[in-house]
Amino acid sequence: MSKIKIGIVNVTGYAGMELARLLYNHPEVEIAYATGRSSAGQQLIKFLPHLPNLDITITEEAGEAEVAFLALPHRESALQAVQLLERGAKVIDISADFRLKDPRLYLEWYGFNHPAPDLLKEAAYGLPELYRSQIKSARLVANPGCYPTAAILALAPALDAGIIDGSIIIDAKSGVSGAGRTLHLKSQFCEANENASAYALEGHRHLPEIDQELKIAGKKQTMRITFVPHLIPVTRGILSSCYAELCKEVSQTQLEQLYKDFYANEPFIRLADTPPHINQVRGSNYCAIYPQIDKRTNRLIVISAIDNLVKGAAGQAIQNMNIMFGLEETTGISIPAIYP
Repeated sequence: MSKIKIGIVNVTGYAGMELARLLYNHPEVEIAYATGRSSAGQQLIKFLPHLPNLDITITEEAGEAEVAFLALPHRESALQAVQLLERGAKVIDISADFRLKDPRLYLEWYGFNHPAPDLLKEAAYGLPELYRSQIKSARLVANPGCYPTAAILALAPALDAGIIDGSIIIDAKSGVSGAGRTLHLKSQFCEANENASAYALEGHRHLPEIDQELKIAGKKQTMRITFVPHLIPVTRGILSSCYAELCKEVSQTQLEQLYKDFYANEPFIRLADTPPHINQVRGSNYCAIYPQIDKRTNRLIVISAIDNLVKGAAGQAIQNMNIMFGLEETTGISIPAIYP
């Protein structure tokens, strides 16, 4: 059986590099092309020396492939997706360009008018635990953001069961790789090392995505979400602490069973016995979740941990590709975490 030909658009960013790493040993795919504008014409191994035997020349433009992974900046990704779809390729977009269903939100949160608003309704939201059937038949998948992945997976079971209301606080902490490879003062070593800082208190770009999906999980109930992201001095990983008011009486045992039932057949969800650490998922496609009832305040507390570059980006994109092409969902991405 011939291998699936894939393309990576913008392979020299962190998400693109992680795609190459994870696809390196994927038994069912062949990297047909990898693009990078400033590095076009150079050998891929120059930028990915940790992946020997990748005999690929980086190109400026996308070539021919059955599926393309887009790791481009916002808006550029949408423009590229339109061209690739017209050529008959399936597209998995790692940017935010197809995650939001309301095109007006792109001007408000990303500063541009969406160039292909007709595709927003068609795009499947690429969170397999909630949208597997839509992903399976899709030609365009919007890979979720890293912060939204951790928050939605943490809260979806409780919202689906109707045990919490829509007043939710999400305190999320991310490693520096979440800022990408572009040089920023806050992500320089002397600024980030031995430091921790909150940012985007006025509203982070991932907030409308979180609001959209939690509203669906909560069966359209009104959401009042406070989302505060933090930068912490680690390379990769996200730890989210989520808080919500309980609106139904539920015991700790019932809560744990509720989460076990909701994620009973999910290969990449791990329900932890103790609050998870970032190091327990680093380098893997797993999401570790720990739900707890605070009896004193009658609140639900859920801790979730993911690797922002894997389950929060490249790994989840490959999980979506496996579903789209009828492969075993875990193919190529069942690797355990790197610990410590």
